[in-house]
Amino acid sequence: MAKKKVGTREKTKARVKPGEKPSLSGLFRFLALPLMRRLILLTLILAVLFWQWEALASWADEVTESTLGLFGWGGLILITVAVIIVIGLVFRQRLSAFIQRWKLYQWNKWLGATAFLFAVWGILALFDLGGSFGLAIIGDDQSLIGILWILGLATLGFIIVAPRVSFSAVKKSVSWVYKRFKMPRPPTRPGIEELQPPLPPTAYSRPTTTEKAPPAEKITPPSVLMPPEIPVKEPQTGLATAAKAQQEAGQPPRDLRQVAQEVWRKYGESPSLVIVDGWGLPPIDILDQSPEVEFGQADNFQRAKLIEDALASYGVDAKVVQINAGPTVTQFGIEPGWDRKLKDIKERDKDGNTRVRQEEISRTRVKVDRITSLANDLALALAAPSIRIEAPVPGKPIVGIEVPNTISSVVSLRGVIETSAFQKIMARSKLALALGKGAGGEAVAADLVKMPHLLIAGATGSGKTVCLNAVICCLLLYSVPSELKFIMIDPKRVELTLFNSLPHLATPVIVDTQKALGALRWLNQEMDKRYRQLATAGARNIEAYNKGKQGEERMPHLILVIDELADLMMTGFDEVEHILCRLAQLARATGIHLVVATQRPSVDVVTGLIKANFPTRISFAVTSQVDSRTILDIGGAEKLLGRGDMLYMPTEAAKPKRLQGCFVSDGEVERLVYFWNSQKGEEAVSLKVDEFAPPVTAGRRGGYPEDPLLEAAKQLAEEHTQISTSYLQRKLHIGYPRAARIMEQLEEESDKGAEG
Repeated sequence: MAKKKVGTREKTKARVKPGEKPSLSGLFRFLALPLMRRLILLTLILAVLFWQWEALASWADEVTESTLGLFGWGGLILITVAVIIVIGLVFRQRLSAFIQRWKLYQWNKWLGATAFLFAVWGILALFDLGGSFGLAIIGDDQSLIGILWILGLATLGFIIVAPRVSFSAVKKSVSWVYKRFKMPRPPTRPGIEELQPPLPPTAYSRPTTTEKAPPAEKITPPSVLMPPEIPVKEPQTGLATAAKAQQEAGQPPRDLRQVAQEVWRKYGESPSLVIVDGWGLPPIDILDQSPEVEFGQADNFQRAKLIEDALASYGVDAKVVQINAGPTVTQFGIEPGWDRKLKDIKERDKDGNTRVRQEEISRTRVKVDRITSLANDLALALAAPSIRIEAPVPGKPIVGIEVPNTISSVVSLRGVIETSAFQKIMARSKLALALGKGAGGEAVAADLVKMPHLLIAGATGSGKTVCLNAVICCLLLYSVPSELKFIMIDPKRVELTLFNSLPHLATPVIVDTQKALGALRWLNQEMDKRYRQLATAGARNIEAYNKGKQGEERMPHLILVIDELADLMMTGFDEVEHILCRLAQLARATGIHLVVATQRPSVDVVTGLIKANFPTRISFAVTSQVDSRTILDIGGAEKLLGRGDMLYMPTEAAKPKRLQGCFVSDGEVERLVYFWNSQKGEEAVSLKVDEFAPPVTAGRRGGYPEDPLLEAAKQLAEEHTQISTSYLQRKLHIGYPRAARIMEQLEEESDKGAEG
């Protein structure tokens, strides 16, 4: 049976035996009850008041008279109300809860309440109810200055209590006043060019509102460049569009020399033009300047709140501490919180009530893996197509969550070149490259000499060709033909042919794969030739060789640009891989640099040897994570947005950095080409590629030349009756593929000898 609870009174009764009187302990317990204690306290207070009533009355009269003189009736009423409230809180035992609620960190509310109290005291002083204290607030004369003091105290109290609301109200008021009294924009005055008689339309005349742009169908460049016809989707501002407009208007078309002279007249006759070795460097005005898009902070704050709420809903304590707005994505810096373990502790207060208190036992930092595993959930909460998590951000104690912007801005080449990051690199090297802007909006530039070679990969339409054009234009802005030469290989025939008339070209743009193989062989021989020149001059590298030399005496830098590596690898896999790896390993000191691009980053195109010798890589958007791991050794490129969004892996970095690449329009490329072409005095010395290609020998098999070790293999075959591929591999200290090719050539020669 359940035990019946026994109260205090019943226990007392049970202890007292029949016929006996209750002890004094029960009386003391009765007097110790809260109600009895209050009644006893009230009785004592009334007794003391009745006993000392006359003394208290006289003291009260003196205090009241002095208080009325100092604070007035209004102040006395305020003090009385405050004392009654405090006594009531003490009597009801709620003073501790009140103090706990209004903690010390809410000092602004206490200070604001004090300012409001002084304002009320000043109002009472206006009606002679505030005493000398109120008159001190408003002044003795109670004039307009006193009213202003009261309004100032009230306004100050409101600002201190609600600073955010006050700041918002002031901001809106100033904005309203500014809109009301804003001066209208003055009418545009005609410039010097508008006052002059109209000139014939040039390549850089933009269509106005009254003039219609020529219909964009196809561009037909001058015959000197010899590129194929390029379809265009929107009107171009280049020189070729102006030539087509002249043809439609019935005017005779101008040749390349006339167009180049117009470009030179506009940009080349400036007195501030820099002259190097008789060549004028292009001014920065030749590039377009695109306006930068300003992003609102309200949207970023809202997305930061969504990220914190989404992480909290999955039990992850984290806080957004940084917001870096970039041209394409915004990076939110997440600081991981703590995982706390709590223990419930039950305690009894003085009234006997049981209260539960939680005490922290231990806490550990939230693991980064818990945040990275929620990438898809965060994308769902933000309604974003895809997000990328960089954990952690190099050099910072945060986890970066990169969220795509609703509106992306274009990063112009001129905007990056004019930054201090590019100018610092340009001060010590003329092969500076403007790559783009990072996720936080910072400009990123690099030095091609330190790279020393660049490998670019990405799917079709992701921005590889635009990146190549930006690299070439950067080099053209600060290098003359005596300092820099290009060898361009374009198997697609339509991407690099815009540069066909540059004086910097060592040979016209190569579009045939067989000629491309011959150019690679020549470049290999040129590297050996340059090493012999450096050894003769006693110089370690090209910088030491060119020190103190001018003009044609210099050894120019050679830049090999390949727009599509996959097509070359299909034509001659072993030879192309061997030459590229040899150039990448040895050509840095001779001033030969490689810039290779491909749209198929598979293992049969970007092999292990090529990756090992190209430490600097750029990956645009790819189709799968496998391709991303092939080019960068890590995933992430498959989540890029395209249109110039890329991951840049420098030599010294452990993780790639996300950038928005520079955009270079066709008009800018045309202007640069025609600017250099207008200064072209003599035709550039073209390399006769056929002369440098080794002749096809009778012992050639599969399109490969005769191996230099074939004679040594013949000698081994004469000394032994039977040899094998592994035997040649051991004796000649070569790899298995090369030994197999030598074995095939030996078999072909033995077959031809038997037939003869």
